[in-house]
Amino acid sequence: MENMEELRLSLCDSEWPETAPDHDRVIVRAIVINEEGNFLFVRIRRDDEFGKATLIETSGGGVEPGEDLAAAIRRELKEELGAEVEIVCKLGVVSDYYNLIRRHNINHYYLCRAISFGETERTDQEITDFHMTSLCLPYEDALREYEACRCSKLGRLIANREVPVLERAWELLRCSGIKEVSPCA
Repeated sequence: MENMEELRLSLCDSEWPETAPDHDRVIVRAIVINEEGNFLFVRIRRDDEFGKATLIETSGGGVEPGEDLAAAIRRELKEELGAEVEIVCKLGVVSDYYNLIRRHNINHYYLCRAISFGETERTDQEITDFHMTSLCLPYEDALREYEACRCSKLGRLIANREVPVLERAWELLRCSGIKEVSPCA
């Protein structure tokens, strides 16, 4: 997988009126696969300036000052999923915008394999505002979840950003020999 060309996407926000971003946010995100060949995501339920929505999203978040990308993705996956991971490869970078909050996101995506699980360390905002939970899905079910979330403006932005990355990860995994996936227990 090391010789694979990284995905590079630049997406616009066509859901809210265009605004000039007033800040960038460097973000790490991961397509995480478990030993059964299923994918791990977070489920978010929110009711805020973006509207009321239930969403599927890859785990990840902002890179802290002085933190390298590999350390940041390991920290985020431990916090949100309770997962210790092996970084398989970098999948690429997706640049996107949230016009509503005037933000430009630089999302660094990784393919990671879960090694072990422990307690999550979610923030108060992730627990109380976003009602974050973990979600384990086979590939086809994940695609259906993203499609179902397209009924909201934020759901469309997230799906536009994440589905191409999930498809790339699936292609890589299939080429590396994963033939079948089993449902999550």
